[in-house]
Amino acid sequence: MGVFFQWLLRIAGGLVFLAAAVVMLAYFLASRSLPEYDKTLEIGGISAPVEIVRDNANVPHIFSETDRDAFFALGYAHAQDRLWQMMILRRTAQGRLSELFGRATLNTDTLIRRLDIYPLSVQSVSAQDARTLAVLRAYSAGVNARIDEINRDSLGRGAPEMFLFPSAIAPWQPADSIAIQKVMALQLAGHLRDEVLRARTSLLLPEEERLRDILPDAPGTGVAALPDFASLVPGAPRYAASTEQPMHPLSPFKPRGLAGASNAWAAAPNRSATGGTLMANDPHLGLTAPAIWYLARLELQSGGVIGGTIPGLPTILSGRSEGLGWGLTSAYMDDQDVFIEELNPENPEEYRTPDGFKPFVTRKSIITIADEAPVTLTLRWTDNGPVLPGSFYDLGTITPSGHVAALGWTALSAQDTSLSAAVGIMYAKSVREAIDATEPYISPAQNLTLADRETIAMKTIGAMPRRHANHQSKGRMPSLGWIAQNRWQGRLPYSSNPEFYAPVGGIVGNTNNKTVERPFPLHVSYEWGDSQRIQRWQRLMQGRQVHTRDSFVETQLDTVSFSARSLLPLVGANLWFTGDAAPDGTPERQRQRALALLAEWNGEMNEHLPEPLIYAAWMRALQTRLIQDDLGPLAEEFTHVEPLFIERVFRNVENASVWCDVIQSAPVETCTDMARLALDDALLWIAERYGDQLESLRWGDAHQATHDHPVLGEIPVLRHFVNIRQSTSGGDNTLQRGRTSGSGDDPFQNVHAAAYRGVYDFADPDSSLFIISTGQSGHFLSRYYDDMAQLWRRGEYVPMSLDADLARAAAVGVTTLVPKP
Repeated sequence: MGVFFQWLLRIAGGLVFLAAAVVMLAYFLASRSLPEYDKTLEIGGISAPVEIVRDNANVPHIFSETDRDAFFALGYAHAQDRLWQMMILRRTAQGRLSELFGRATLNTDTLIRRLDIYPLSVQSVSAQDARTLAVLRAYSAGVNARIDEINRDSLGRGAPEMFLFPSAIAPWQPADSIAIQKVMALQLAGHLRDEVLRARTSLLLPEEERLRDILPDAPGTGVAALPDFASLVPGAPRYAASTEQPMHPLSPFKPRGLAGASNAWAAAPNRSATGGTLMANDPHLGLTAPAIWYLARLELQSGGVIGGTIPGLPTILSGRSEGLGWGLTSAYMDDQDVFIEELNPENPEEYRTPDGFKPFVTRKSIITIADEAPVTLTLRWTDNGPVLPGSFYDLGTITPSGHVAALGWTALSAQDTSLSAAVGIMYAKSVREAIDATEPYISPAQNLTLADRETIAMKTIGAMPRRHANHQSKGRMPSLGWIAQNRWQGRLPYSSNPEFYAPVGGIVGNTNNKTVERPFPLHVSYEWGDSQRIQRWQRLMQGRQVHTRDSFVETQLDTVSFSARSLLPLVGANLWFTGDAAPDGTPERQRQRALALLAEWNGEMNEHLPEPLIYAAWMRALQTRLIQDDLGPLAEEFTHVEPLFIERVFRNVENASVWCDVIQSAPVETCTDMARLALDDALLWIAERYGDQLESLRWGDAHQATHDHPVLGEIPVLRHFVNIRQSTSGGDNTLQRGRTSGSGDDPFQNVHAAAYRGVYDFADPDSSLFIISTGQSGHFLSRYYDDMAQLWRRGEYVPMSLDADLARAAAVGVTTLVPKP
């Protein structure tokens, strides 16, 4: 028996030793790819020595003798810190994710191939201006220099993920950067999904007023009545079930409500306490680890520029120079249309046009799948755009038999000069120069907010489709592709894009709200990204005669919900302080406690308070009760509370209170009944998830920011090292926006927020501030992987200075690139 235990002990010890050895080996291999920031490197491709000074936040400050060398160094720095992220973005654009991840990403690859993203990017290279071509080539050379260094010096394949998903790294090409810009356009696009949802809802709701309830127009002058979808597209299936396939976390095709969003605003000198212009910007994208943003400073021959970049793109997308600041918000321009194309009954390889049937343009495309046989696609295009499968965004549910759906989208251009415009902004010296520089910009459409030392402005940039005045659906729903008046007729001139230059009031800004009220086809859009945050922003801007950098920071971090302040008095009007006293433990008593808490609440979506959770759960349960019996399974598409819908119902606009009556029940329910039942639903859900002690609830427990690694984030054990989770304030409709997932077991998780924040003060430019949501490094063993995350959560920033001495004073490393002799 003693011998047995001795052997058992030896085996156990051996296993422990083996496990420790495996862990140590894994750590050694992973740590090999940690970049060294303090070094001198002889390298080809530069004309003179270049310094990359890493300040104490690990922001690279690049100093060179030529602009070409500066962009070379930016490519090198991006590849040092975010090589895996860049490779995955490139694979996404190429439709080649399945080579690494197998069938899990096949849907994504299939759709990307059908959109032809990468071939269009390759064709767009020659369309760039000479300066941008030089920038793209220099940047590519810098990325490739880092790849060569990794291969030469065996630096752990460049990233830990490369060991789990090994593959050869192809050299970076200028087309790769253009393709990544198109992938970003995909992430920000939402009109296709909105068109399909409006069509599906139109088929279910017989009254036009009810469609306006659930899919309300932004406040302002009303839109002329549209025909219902059934009359636009005869034969469309009325009750078709959803056919949409689940998407991988790497997919750029985002659910409804999770496309692009952002805030930006600027103050003229007469509205600034210091007499200099002010600007703030916080673009909103899906939260990931690492963040999509990367901070950098380049010293160009025209002067220094500093701000937020996206690895893979050689531009400062939101930032400033010594005398000009620029920021971006999603413009929600209607730059997508769905066309229903009729197949030739005699030959399904042809489709109907205004001039008769015409063959599709076709091409074969092979998708390689890890550990499986490859899949061959037949790509098809019509005059209106690529043909998409019926499972994509549920296109099949609104496409009649014998027809297919094609997509018209400005981003599908083979002459896409958006990157040339982005580079041009970095060289602009004034607001007017920046506006002129962005005329070539195509997609994704943005509102460009600008401030130089004297002037502020906002300009909508992006190609605006020219539609016929008699377009059948005005671009709001899919239309018949063979009707000439439904087809696009080119692009409207840049002068047609809205522009607000040097406004008299001294303040300009955008929260994705409606910017103009113009008749079709100059309307810009009918679908806007915000009707709530803008109300709070207007109050904060007009609440002061003059602003400071700190007041702009306070506005950027404001967590008061205008929606809560406006909806609660409406919804709870007949519930507050009514009813008899109820004993503890009863639903009536719990309801009274919840209402008492909400009665004293100021609408602040603070992570430490219980009221935001009670409010959010109540409104969610209320909308579900209002629409479920009318829309059936389609109700699941409405994942986020629409405040304008609830307001219309409880104000009984156009008889909207009919939503409160349950169609299948004999009694006639009132809106007060629905409000009470929904509150009980919400409290029951809260009790099951978080307990029934309402005063002890924390909004932050439900509203956790999910900075998840899109590949490693689901792997047991490893996910605890790569995912970053944080309790956060804010909500769907606060200026510090933390958009909730809206679905699943955790519908209030914060999944879409301002991963970059910047505030620029041109009275004292070096007092400007910025921050990103995780850290500069994409390597989870790096101290810079998550070092900014807690600063971001607490609403803190790091200095955004162009002072070279300040960067050097606390540098964590200086990389000197020396040209090879």
